[in-house]
Amino acid sequence: MIDIRSMGYVRVASTDLDQWTTFAGKVLGLAAGRGPNPDHQYWRIDEVSARLVVFPSDVDQLDCVGWELADHAALQEAREHLEKAGVEVEEGTPDELAERRVQELLRFRDPFDNVFELFHGITYEARPVVTPYAARFVTGDQGMGHIVLPVTDDVEGLRFYRDTLGFRLRDSMSMPGEFVGKEPGSKVWLRFLGVNPRHHSLAFLPMPNPSKCVHIMLEVDELDHVGRALERVRKHQAPLSATLGRHMNDEMISFYVRSPGGFDVEFGTDGLTVDDARWVARESTAVSYWGHDFGAGG
Repeated sequence: MIDIRSMGYVRVASTDLDQWTTFAGKVLGLAAGRGPNPDHQYWRIDEVSARLVVFPSDVDQLDCVGWELADHAALQEAREHLEKAGVEVEEGTPDELAERRVQELLRFRDPFDNVFELFHGITYEARPVVTPYAARFVTGDQGMGHIVLPVTDDVEGLRFYRDTLGFRLRDSMSMPGEFVGKEPGSKVWLRFLGVNPRHHSLAFLPMPNPSKCVHIMLEVDELDHVGRALERVRKHQAPLSATLGRHMNDEMISFYVRSPGGFDVEFGTDGLTVDDARWVARESTAVSYWGHDFGAGG
């Protein structure tokens, strides 16, 4: 089995790194880090050397998401498990290990062409992270945050992520099939899966997306940091995708803003943590208790 501990990092391809300088630094309030490639941007939110890496490309989209494992033995077990499941696995090259600052790396694609990297031994810094607006991000054993990926088949998505990769189902929400081009009267599922106390680290939506990502979530430790970030969205005229609201499933108070990569970033606080020994997977009947108007973006 694969013992994924947390979402470790996200890598994004960009046609305009200047846009990301403003968005990541001035809107989201991430701390600029340093890295081995002078042409790449390295962004910190905690002691890890880089949680978000943006690199020049001829496309704007998510490149891959990295998932942290405990050690070499765990990565070896993951390699054997994936190969037995018929998943094609690539080894990270020495240059890739150096650029990501990890000791070992495996890469593979899910059935929907989303790229996953499994790694262990990422570097962390002696220099404390000082974010531009003094926000503290919730990471630790909960990892970087969560990601929502596009799939073409929600049944196959659940089978692969839960049964092959070992994510645990935490919550579900159904929506009419016609929303995603399926026949009227049918139903498709949004599934939310976790690997640690964070309510979900991975979710999937059965809807193609050219940016290869629906959204990435970053969590801060105080509501005031969310409010201040929302003011910076307005100040820098970043496209607001959804107003402030509180989700039903993970109870996060958040807003959504469109990134230069074409996907959204959810910026929130007060997310639910769960204990797998007691947790019961449920179906929520709405996206949010209040707010999160996705039609009110500016």
